Amino acid sequence: MTADRTEERLRRWRLVLGGEAAEGTGHSLAGQDAAMDAALAALYGKRGQAQSGMDRSAGLGASAPSVARWLGDIRTYFPSSVVQVMQRDAIDRLGLSALLLEPEMLEAVEADVHLVGTLLSLNKAMPETTKETARAVVRKVVEDLEKRLATRTRATLTGALDRSARISRPRHRDIDWDRTIRANLKNYLPEYRTIVPERLVGYGRASQSVKKDVVLCIDQSGSMAASVVYASVFGAVLASMRSIATRLVVFDTAVVDLTDQLEDPVDVLFGTQLGGGTDINRALAYCQSQITRPADTVVVLISDLYEGGIRDEMLKRVAAMRAAGVQFVALLALSDEGAPAYDRRHAADLAALGAPAFACTPDLFPEVMAAAIEKRPLPIPDMVTHQ
Repeated sequence: MTADRTEERLRRWRLVLGGEAAEGTGHSLAGQDAAMDAALAALYGKRGQAQSGMDRSAGLGASAPSVARWLGDIRTYFPSSVVQVMQRDAIDRLGLSALLLEPEMLEAVEADVHLVGTLLSLNKAMPETTKETARAVVRKVVEDLEKRLATRTRATLTGALDRSARISRPRHRDIDWDRTIRANLKNYLPEYRTIVPERLVGYGRASQSVKKDVVLCIDQSGSMAASVVYASVFGAVLASMRSIATRLVVFDTAVVDLTDQLEDPVDVLFGTQLGGGTDINRALAYCQSQITRPADTVVVLISDLYEGGIRDEMLKRVAAMRAAGVQFVALLALSDEGAPAYDRRHAADLAALGAPAFACTPDLFPEVMAAAIEKRPLPIPDMVTHQ
């Protein structure tokens, strides 16, 4: 190993180990490396002892100026994805949530879904002087998500709606010849080199009428913050499609219908109240009362299933909706955060009713909705199926 490679290896180990007495690299840092190390030490100190009451070798303190400087430093030295992780750790480890109530702090942070969740949890405590800045931060994240998700969602669901509207006795001009041929391949007559089309498959006629009703029922307990953000964005996208009538309901121990705010997902988000208990049964009772066309309705429950209401009643409602023809989808999370914590017993109970509960990423959600609209099996990821 060359001297340069050895030096670089020691440098990296020194940054990882943090320069404590026993780290053993014997390597000193200077310039930008030293500044990066100081930024890491301010947050992580003696390897995660920030909450233990032990002395720290460095720290952010509790003042807004020192934290604002630190936020500027980490944005200088680290990529955006790392900055977001460090911000999240600072909020969790050092209790800096209160500082986010100050406008100058909000202007300094790197906005992401997790920061939006934190701001929503602080919404009721937020002073008026901060709310305008907070809404600007939330709007930036929401607009970025819409740019990423909207086009594909609309295209995927438009195709699903068109396919679900196909008819079996079409006029000649409405025949979908490709699907008709595939549906009648078994009727091929070799001697005539032709197919006898016993069953015609047609396109549904173009219509501006509502084809499907979608109800998004979202658990707004604290653990579901990222899911609430993504679901609100998807709710706004679905509401923009004329062929889908979208209803958005959030719940804890109470139920709030935010459908009239769907034109602006930022309004939806600030209409939520993260935290509190959970009463899934009450929420489903409300959603059930709003269903007028069960055979053309998709209900999406987004919850970790920790039920604080009447469990047996909740399951009876799901069974009743499915028996009436409702397509019922249970998502344990709608986020990129990986496998969530959830109530396994309730997940198993839903699976027994034919409604398996699973975690869903934002990128997969359009495919899940398309499958539900077409009444075909849901594309459940093998690694996150909870039955």
